[in-house]
Amino acid sequence: MRCCFALTLAQRDALRERTGVHEPFNEDRGWQTGSGGFFIVDRVVGKHELITYAVGINRDGTVKQIEIMEYRETYGLEVRNPAWRKQFVGKSAASPVKLNQDIANITGVTLSSKHITDGVRRVLAVYDMALKGLPGVCP
Repeated sequence: MRCCFALTLAQRDALRERTGVHEPFNEDRGWQTGSGGFFIVDRVVGKHELITYAVGINRDGTVKQIEIMEYRETYGLEVRNPAWRKQFVGKSAASPVKLNQDIANITGVTLSSKHITDGVRRVLAVYDMALKGLPGVCP
């Protein structure tokens, strides 16, 4: 079911401050799962082009998995590597989710690696700020 939520201007400002991601977050790209978790599609800029990715969030607010849905850059397809994406599993809004801290960088793909990492941190922040504990978020 599609999620029905809207971030306030204050929440948007807090989200930018908390995550450093300046691309607008699109609230209409979220769905609640049958298990009470969420599936959120987001976009960040890689080096030059947009990267569309999805984050599955468990009911407890931890990452179930991430998928790279659309990668338009000429180089850097390594971010699709399952081993690299698996680093995000189990992370929550309380986790650092920072490149070279708890997420390893991919040499030669630093900007895409960093921006996807920042984006996942943003999705977790959206969960923490707007979705966590709200009964009936989705009709």
